[in-house]
Amino acid sequence: MKNQEQADAFGDNHIGTSTETPLRSDAFARTDDQKIEAISFHYQKIMEELGLDLTDDSLSGTPYRVAKMYVKELFSGLDPKNKPKISIFDNKYEYNKMLIESDITFNSSCEHHFLPIIGKAHIGYISSGKVIGLSKMNRIVQYFGRRPQVQERMTMQIFNELKTALQTEDVIVVVEAEHLCVSTRGVNDKSSKTTTLEYSGQFSDTQIRNDFFKMI
Repeated sequence: MKNQEQADAFGDNHIGTSTETPLRSDAFARTDDQKIEAISFHYQKIMEELGLDLTDDSLSGTPYRVAKMYVKELFSGLDPKNKPKISIFDNKYEYNKMLIESDITFNSSCEHHFLPIIGKAHIGYISSGKVIGLSKMNRIVQYFGRRPQVQERMTMQIFNELKTALQTEDVIVVVEAEHLCVSTRGVNDKSSKTTTLEYSGQFSDTQIRNDFFKMI
């Protein structure tokens, strides 16, 4: 019972343990179809424990639908094969001011309760000679969102990926989101949002950072 109480407290406090998503070494030893089959079996057992009648036409296909959604959609960002290919180009037009992609919508899932995280990301960078295709920033956000997440980790993963791809320290990432594990259970707060921020390079300058905030 004490361990269960500690686990509840850990989840309710939304504590993360690592900047990397915790994965087993054999995480991708099985195919997607094998994972869907196994998850479907276990989800059926969960539904049965809840007392649901899976002979009902409306419920009979739910275990498979949930399993497919987990593997192919909600948690597809766990698998490196789904990582977007990043198009980087030389900054031939020599644009040397900040570029901002704002209001990038994403859906993720809280790793403590597997409930949705719904939010927006705002990204800014200053080119050091390379630029990235605009849609690729959206795809990076969605890729790291499509896994069980902690918002702080997601922010840092997006930030680190952009720094590596763009070969620059001049990157800033803001993520703001509603957590349904806060709004639909526990404290049941319907109005609060969580905001996280990571930056480096020229964005460590207060004036440049404030210019970014004004533009978003």
